[in-house]
Amino acid sequence: MATTVRRAVLTLPAAPLGPENPLPALRPLDEMHVVDERDRAALPRDMARQIGFQPLATVLPVRVLDGYGRERTPTGLDAIVIENDRLRATVLPGLGGRVHSLHHKPTGRELLYRNPVLQPADFALNGAWFSGGIEWNIGATGHTTLSCAPLHAARVPAPDGGEMVRLWEWERLRDLPFQVDLWLPEDSDFLHVGVRIRNPHEHTAPVYWWSNIAVPEGERTRVLAPADEAWHFGYERTLTRVPVPVTGSVDRTYPLRGDFPADYFYEVPDGARRWIASLDEDGHGLVQTSTDLLRGRKLFLWGSGAGGRRWQQWLTEPGTVGYAEIQAGLARTQLEHVPLGPGAEFSWLESYGPLSADPLAVHGEDWAAARAETEQRLAEALPRADVEAVYAAWRPCADTEPGEPLATGSGWGALEVRRGKYELPGTPFADSTLGEQQRPWLELLDQGTFPEPRRVVPPGPSLVSSHWRDMLETAPAEPLTEYHLGVAQWHAGDRAQAVRSWERGLVRAPSRWPLLRCLAVAAEEGRQRDRAADLYGEAFDDLCAERHDDGEPWTAATAALGREAMEALLTAGRPAAARAVWAALPTAVRRRGRFRLLDARLLIAEGDRAAARAVFDEGFEVEDLREGAEILDEVWARLTDEPLPDTYNYRMRPKR
Repeated sequence: MATTVRRAVLTLPAAPLGPENPLPALRPLDEMHVVDERDRAALPRDMARQIGFQPLATVLPVRVLDGYGRERTPTGLDAIVIENDRLRATVLPGLGGRVHSLHHKPTGRELLYRNPVLQPADFALNGAWFSGGIEWNIGATGHTTLSCAPLHAARVPAPDGGEMVRLWEWERLRDLPFQVDLWLPEDSDFLHVGVRIRNPHEHTAPVYWWSNIAVPEGERTRVLAPADEAWHFGYERTLTRVPVPVTGSVDRTYPLRGDFPADYFYEVPDGARRWIASLDEDGHGLVQTSTDLLRGRKLFLWGSGAGGRRWQQWLTEPGTVGYAEIQAGLARTQLEHVPLGPGAEFSWLESYGPLSADPLAVHGEDWAAARAETEQRLAEALPRADVEAVYAAWRPCADTEPGEPLATGSGWGALEVRRGKYELPGTPFADSTLGEQQRPWLELLDQGTFPEPRRVVPPGPSLVSSHWRDMLETAPAEPLTEYHLGVAQWHAGDRAQAVRSWERGLVRAPSRWPLLRCLAVAAEEGRQRDRAADLYGEAFDDLCAERHDDGEPWTAATAALGREAMEALLTAGRPAAARAVWAALPTAVRRRGRFRLLDARLLIAEGDRAAARAVFDEGFEVEDLREGAEILDEVWARLTDEPLPDTYNYRMRPKR
């Protein structure tokens, strides 16, 4: 059959994402992949330099997604299917452009780990993320803020004369446009993916990219890459160089042989072909290869320990196969950001397809022979020169204007293009995509004023780049303008000025709680616990007095502010005030797992350990439990010396 591109609907049991958290993300990133500055001295100089290159302090201007639950219902998801007579790729443009499935038709094998459910969990930089398939991670260390966001998509002529699918968006953490072009040449066993990231600014930008591929794990599944060494990163937050494949008498290229979750960033020698493969006990599986710019390769494994197994169940459903991740990135490790000069771009080609190799060689004790066998089979299936030729053929197509639209992303790219007057052939950001969230910022851009709301509602998203901060500074100093200006100043590191802006806005603000909450965070970050508790209490009372209904925006604001207020009041040793906040929360909010845990902590602070233990015995699930969080262990340890029940065990590192 000729290659086809068509729309489809994929129905999965899915938990709804819920609303955005309306509170601006002022706090530092809660990201596990961090190396202490003192430990960088032992690293290669270029790696240490890129680890220290403009790390993010917050996820501003992006909002946090933490309003999801765990009740799943059959849900139709918009999909794009790219198909020839060999492969069928299913792409989800409304969920970060994730490749949900890559099905090899001649063998009937699914090449990826295809999650049978859509269950958000707190793994992305801004919260909601889900496992499975191939995801495109851009922005900063961690899973992209676009994990559960829509991308623009359209048909574009492919290099071979057929059709390809273009995905594109404006990545907001670094203010960079990017595109992902996917196509299947006729009769090809490989899905080709052309990626381009552009820097339209007059300053150097830090760039992060990792293509994250979920593959089924099994007792005899092995991950192979062209390396004899790797950088091991565990959740103890240390980066150490280790031999491959055996470390500590264990062959770590088999994902189930580790005890705890861990990353292995392979040290691929200069000049070596870039590839990584996951092959089962019979030598069958998936291989990913690329042009040389995409230098990094990585294995992430959950391991066989109780915590890793619990996370696997949490991200899918009992009885389904587990997974590991094989990845490819611009740097050697995911802790690094690579400089991209003004007006420059990065572009490369990736190819994904089936691979079969001699299982005796693949699973033999001779690592060099296992690698050589795998690389030889890859050379026969897709020679390195062919990858370079496909890349060269694709590059002129990268600027081709898209044809028929297949999906629509956000309006933030259109706003930035309008502000910066950027020329970005191949990735149009049309004014027609501008929506309600962009409207006040468009007025600021065109008229120099930020409009005050016509009715009392939680504030919309803030913009924080220097261009928007300058415009806010010269706009009339209305309360809402001061609120957004303070957020932008906070993001820029000018915390004293941010506090002054929020305090100025507070004088005339008809809606005080958003400003009070910002001041409360500033007090917390300044370790002023009592002042933070006072401000949070006042902010929550003001929100409750102002709230007019139980609509989604107000419920989201009440839950988010109530949680933060209770945390601050408990930290300040004020359980009675925290209980008052608890009592004012809507009943449905108090039933959520996060608030059940808060109730247990509150009961401990009130001296009622028996009631707190009863909360655990009754059972609850913290829907937005953060990757690497140990709060469940910590609260349980305050109640009893008994082992933590498996249902609450999400530990990703050994106990100290």
